[in-house]
Amino acid sequence: MITEEFLQYVWKLRLFNQKDLFTEEGEAVSIIKTGEQNSNAGPDFLNAKIKIGKTTWAGNVEIHTLASDWKKHKHQNDDAYNNVILHAVYKDDVPLHRKSGEKCPTLVLDSLIPMYLLNNYSKIQKSTHHWIPCEKQLNRIDTFFIKNFLDRMLVERLERKTKTILTSLAINKNNWEETFYQQIARSFGFKINSEPFELLAKSLPNILLSKHKNSLFQIEALLFGQAGFLGLPLKDKYAQQLQNEYAFLQKKFNLIPIEKHLWKNMRLHPLNFPCIRIAQFASLIFKSSHLFSKIIEAKVLVDLKKILSVEVSEYWTTHYKFDKKSPLKKKKLGANGIQNCIINTVVPLYFVYGKTKKEGDYVSLSMNLLEQLKSEKNSTISKWNSIGIKSTTAFDSQALLELKNEYCSHKKCLQCAVGNKLLNKV
Repeated sequence: MITEEFLQYVWKLRLFNQKDLFTEEGEAVSIIKTGEQNSNAGPDFLNAKIKIGKTTWAGNVEIHTLASDWKKHKHQNDDAYNNVILHAVYKDDVPLHRKSGEKCPTLVLDSLIPMYLLNNYSKIQKSTHHWIPCEKQLNRIDTFFIKNFLDRMLVERLERKTKTILTSLAINKNNWEETFYQQIARSFGFKINSEPFELLAKSLPNILLSKHKNSLFQIEALLFGQAGFLGLPLKDKYAQQLQNEYAFLQKKFNLIPIEKHLWKNMRLHPLNFPCIRIAQFASLIFKSSHLFSKIIEAKVLVDLKKILSVEVSEYWTTHYKFDKKSPLKKKKLGANGIQNCIINTVVPLYFVYGKTKKEGDYVSLSMNLLEQLKSEKNSTISKWNSIGIKSTTAFDSQALLELKNEYCSHKKCLQCAVGNKLLNKV
């Protein structure tokens, strides 16, 4: 059950007995500096400083579960490993030589790691049937400690989203309006249709839509046409009018629509059908020119909700799909939909904008907004609640989603503060 990752963790934090250390060759070892962990190709720790016998060496350290892993990984043929001054292993199963033929000093960690640490790690490794590895041990950790760790998780989540937004911003030549337009479109697709919604926005630049900002009809024609919904023969008069208008605009602007099959209806509530979300998105574009500028100026939750509160046009009050009439119903973007847009688009954009423009108020505002919003409701958050980690605000739920998706699901217990705390419990 002992992994190389665990041994790297033990070495980095010096979680082993460092008194009276000797190499397998019988020379005394004194670890002055463990080195800097290397996340790229090459030895595991760089720039270490270790005294072996009477000589103090500066160089690299390689960590393996078995000494034979050195040959298994073909390090003996790699010049990058010529400067390894110490080979730290859990078990020394074969003698080791460098490419030059010289024997490399080996330190065996087997008997040096505390038993409590090995037992704690073993428990986590064996918990494959639990929702998260430490599910049955969480009650050993103070809830105040966990809450403080969730602050870090939220920042990590926002910083991870920052990378995506900055990439989009670079592609859009630092155009914040265009970038926000693409990001908010993705939010209107919620999880299941986020990809086609983003593709739709990228196929239909915001600057082109702004030329028709005074006509909801033309905005709908462009959006539904680009989404691929106006390609087949339609019966309703309004649908046919949209088709004709789109045919004209498509030729005028040389537009290429995305494939209709990308959109999903299965297992969706009718209010979440793609056509309804596109109609709501059209209303948002129609009523809010310079949308990003308005969002940036809003700052207050009630104002953000007001901007994002949109209804569908008249045709869609009696339709969920083209040519299929339904009972009259106003189809506003609901509270959950508005919250989704704020959490997944407005908050990350405020965070990125504040970081990029060096305006700390927007970074603080991104956090404050999440604290003002209620916790999201989904299966992941429900499970956290059931095992004793309560989520009351969107700040909590976003942090917990990050913890589960980026750490627990990948068993990154060694990089997790909670995991570290449990591992080091005596």
